[in-house]
Amino acid sequence: MIDQLSSFLETLSISPSLAAMLATVIVWCGVIGVALLVHFIVKHLIAGNIKKLVAKTGSKRDDMLVKSGAFERLARLVPAYIVYRAAPIVFGHYPAIGQVFVVLALIAMVVITVLFLDALINSALSIYQTYEVSRQIPINSFTQIAKLVVYLVGFIMILSIVMGESPLTFFAGIGALAAVFMFVFKDPILGFVAGIQLTANKMLSVGDWIEMPKYGVDGDILEIALTTVKIRNFDKTITTIPTNSLITDSFKNWRGMQDTGARRIKRSVSIDMSTIKFCDEEMLSRFSKIQFITDYIKTKTKEVGAFNEKAGIDESVQVNGRRLTNVGTFRAYIQAYLRNHPQISQDHTFLVRQLAPGETGLPIEIYVFSSQTNWVLYEGIIADIFDHILAAAGEFDLAIFQNPVGRDFANLKG
Repeated sequence: MIDQLSSFLETLSISPSLAAMLATVIVWCGVIGVALLVHFIVKHLIAGNIKKLVAKTGSKRDDMLVKSGAFERLARLVPAYIVYRAAPIVFGHYPAIGQVFVVLALIAMVVITVLFLDALINSALSIYQTYEVSRQIPINSFTQIAKLVVYLVGFIMILSIVMGESPLTFFAGIGALAAVFMFVFKDPILGFVAGIQLTANKMLSVGDWIEMPKYGVDGDILEIALTTVKIRNFDKTITTIPTNSLITDSFKNWRGMQDTGARRIKRSVSIDMSTIKFCDEEMLSRFSKIQFITDYIKTKTKEVGAFNEKAGIDESVQVNGRRLTNVGTFRAYIQAYLRNHPQISQDHTFLVRQLAPGETGLPIEIYVFSSQTNWVLYEGIIADIFDHILAAAGEFDLAIFQNPVGRDFANLKG
């Protein structure tokens, strides 16, 4: 075709060399036009029909494959391949120029293939993240490693095309540069190993609430990547920490609390020890009217009375025998109150105990579990419980300990 076109141009009084050059340019423009036309057909007809077919399916996961642009990228291989096959033929009289276009076409095909595989990996990750298992076993680090391998192989292929050497030569050279790669890719390698450990041991997953004071972390995990983990703290700030640090340093994961559906309440109130005393008849009569401990007062009163009578105790002296105290009765009230609280779990550790007395009074510690794990609801439950306990202490003739304030000194009389 080129020779025939060149002969025709020579009839127009054009020199043979110029006619051959013009014929080559015209034919090459035609090849480019055909390549673009084929690309248009492949992109809009074939890829377009695939989009329509996917849109008709009920699943949304195949839509992610379309949105990734993988088909559009794959369609670009066709014109690059046409250029690759046509260049040696069209530029038969100019082999150096033909070789340039062949090299460019090969490079384009490698780049297009790499971008296609990148889009394929992205869509695979997006589809995987639609499954619940992705929260327990994130694969972001694995997909990033896959991309790294794809881009590395693509770079070596392009280098071999430009240098005119076999790719095996460059792959063999990688072994000699292993130490350099270990230094350059130290963080990705450490992150990849850490990601495997975190995934294999199910130590971490997206959505977990973790605490890591060393890095000021206290919030939910947004993303687990190859080299970094992204956390949204409860003050809405974003913190990124090295993935490897989750293996080398300690952190607290609150997932266990969320999975069990119960959250611990561990808090104490301090009783002024000067207000602790034995219960007299008037106090016991008053306490017996408190709904939660009515039965407790009756039972304990009979038990103590029977013991003292059997032992022949002289009850005119209060320290003789057994007697109820206001602080012990108050502790029994707290326990009964929490047993009847609708937001306190009865299936987990339930403890109301006295701690060792000290300079701040006698601590009474509550160690129970709330059935609410939501932070806002959990704090509201604690506030309601201790509002009630602090207010109820006075009903048992007890005072809550606190350090003296200005009003206390003002009330002192000389």
